[in-house]
This record gives sequence, structure tokens and C-alpha cells, in this order.
Amino acid sequence: MSTTIVPATPERWPDFEDLFGKQGACYGCWCTHFRLPPAARRENDRERNKDHIKARIEAGPPPGLLAFQDGKAVGWMQIGPRADVPEFNNAGRGSAPMEPADADNPAIWAISCFFLRTRARGQGLTHQLVEGGIDFARDNGARLLEACPMDLSRDSRSIGLFVGSTRVFEKAGFQRMIERKAGRPLVRLVL
Repeated sequence: MSTTIVPATPERWPDFEDLFGKQGACYGCWCTHFRLPPAARRENDRERNKDHIKARIEAGPPPGLLAFQDGKAVGWMQIGPRADVPEFNNAGRGSAPMEPADADNPAIWAISCFFLRTRARGQGLTHQLVEGGIDFARDNGARLLEACPMDLSRDSRSIGLFVGSTRVFEKAGFQRMIERKAGRPLVRLVL
């Protein structure tokens, strides 16, 4: 099956909305976990989260990539400058930047989240999204691309793998930089 990877632009909002479904993927998160501080996440409901990501997509530049198969969005990967996902930079997280200034450096990007339709999981789609993301980041001026994936999961199809599998990133050439939390390395690719 052929897969096409495209930026999540405003005209793709209906596809993004369809992919995330009525519940908003990941229990109503709508991929706002790394965008909003914990207090705002507790205060928000799924509709506010949906409004937040819709406004972000409409504002541009694209905050991620969509994967399409047979004309239907089957996957999403959040990617962009670290500054666009402030909670990814939180000093208490395994994903915190190597140097504090990296959080605001427009040339240092992060892949922070994935979401795949249930039927599309376990078929290598995450690998394709990461490969597309490498090109997208490079084409948009990134010089470093980072992620904080998970080494092990009980099920490769699990929604709990929203940060991605370390194996996927290592296969794409990312190097382990530091491991602040067991099983959650910060990985980096020089572009």
C-alpha cells in the first residue's frame, strides 16, 4: 500500500479531525500534551484541546505531518522547532534539551508525538513518518532533530507509544545522547 506524507496545513484540517476522531485521540489530548502546561491540560476538556490544535494548524507553519493511504489520513507526527512544544523542553522531563538555549534555537527541532489509526499500527508507518520528518525538518532549516522515544513497550501497537519507539529512531540514524529516565533516551540526528 502506498503512503504519502504531507504537512498538516489548514486545508488538511478535515483530514486531521477525521484521523483523531470524536474523542480527539489519546483520551481527548488532540496532541496538546507538549504544547500546554499541566495546569492548562487539567483545566481543558477535549473541545478546548481541539480548538487549540486547530488554531495552531491554522496559524502555520505546519506543526506536523500527516500520512495518507488510499486518500485517507492514517497517521500523524508532531514535528517542529523545540520552541513550538514548550513542555517538551521542561527541565524535569527526559526530553529536556541538552543545553537550555536549545529550547529557543529555531534550528533545533523535535519529534514529540505520533498517532496512528488502529488498523495502520504495526505496519512500519512510524518509520515512514520519521523519514518524511527528516526531509521536512531539513527543508525548513533545522540542523538538529531530536526525540525522546521509548525503548520497550509491551505492544508495538499500543497507544502508549505516542512518543515513538527508540528502535524506529535508531534505524533512521538517530544517536542516543542522554538517558535521564530509564528506557526514555533523548536521541538526536544531525541534519
